[in-house]
Amino acid sequence: MNFRELGKSGVKVSEISLGCWTMGGLNWVNGNANGWANVDEDEIVAAIKTGIDAGVNHFDNADVYGNGKAEQMLKRAFLKLGLNTNDFVVATKVGHFPGTAAHAYESAHIRHQCEQSLINLGRDHIDVYYFHHGSFGESDMYLDDAASVMDDLVAAGKVRVKGQSAYSSQDFLRVTPRVRPAVFQSWAHALDDQFIRPGSPVSELMAKEGITFVAFSPLAQGRLLDKFDPSQPPSFEPGDHRQNSSAFSAEAIAQLQPKLQLLKARFGDSLGDLASVALNYVLAHPHVACVIPGFRNDRQVKVNVAADGRYLSAEDVAFVREVLA
Repeated sequence: MNFRELGKSGVKVSEISLGCWTMGGLNWVNGNANGWANVDEDEIVAAIKTGIDAGVNHFDNADVYGNGKAEQMLKRAFLKLGLNTNDFVVATKVGHFPGTAAHAYESAHIRHQCEQSLINLGRDHIDVYYFHHGSFGESDMYLDDAASVMDDLVAAGKVRVKGQSAYSSQDFLRVTPRVRPAVFQSWAHALDDQFIRPGSPVSELMAKEGITFVAFSPLAQGRLLDKFDPSQPPSFEPGDHRQNSSAFSAEAIAQLQPKLQLLKARFGDSLGDLASVALNYVLAHPHVACVIPGFRNDRQVKVNVAADGRYLSAEDVAFVREVLA
């Protein structure tokens, strides 16, 4: 497995890392679904072992994934495997779970959630701690205090590396001068590479500040694997954030299928071939440190880690972009 540095932090992560959102299972925050179908913990433990055996050293979590459940499950997985959690790079986030606070970025709430995440993860420090989104209240009323608290956590040794997750270019550009993160996180996949595409505002900012990017949803939540049938579109349980997503409608799946056939004709038609194309398309972009595909079982991790080292040429990248644009 190859490794890349997160910004100028000195922390290196495997190019193919693992995202832990699925581990939180079905979940709601303030009445809104934000989870996934429940997982089997034994399958998760086996999957994590497969990833580690292949060289994965980085696991991305958040306090809101199952409202603490995913962090706790990751700790149990390390214990069951007889591994020292401090031998791995573990990231988590704050911002989407407000608890009893008026806003999840209240200073006291950030401090509390940091301590709770440390307990949940069984650690004395968090390797990468992200602000989970870029909405810091009306007129950014919580931004300066939140940034100051994050700096305090770094100074106290609770956090090694500051990160910023966001869902718009405007948010990244606006909050970065005050947060000063070493790493960004958001979605990036062959259907939407707006944050990492060379020449984009966020890519230019990363180049200027020496920031790197951690890409979630590199498989477009499985849509790039040609696993869905438009005649029988998937249905999702209450508590699964995909339940009402138009991306999984029969129409969307039908529109995507012929494009995926073109990828199959060039790169191969197996599940592993499609996963490799999707993951390495993202890794081919400047400033991307790693991809963090989610996982439910050992089979999915095997498919993802098999993409290690199967790089795409510049011509391949251009082909994928043209097909899926």
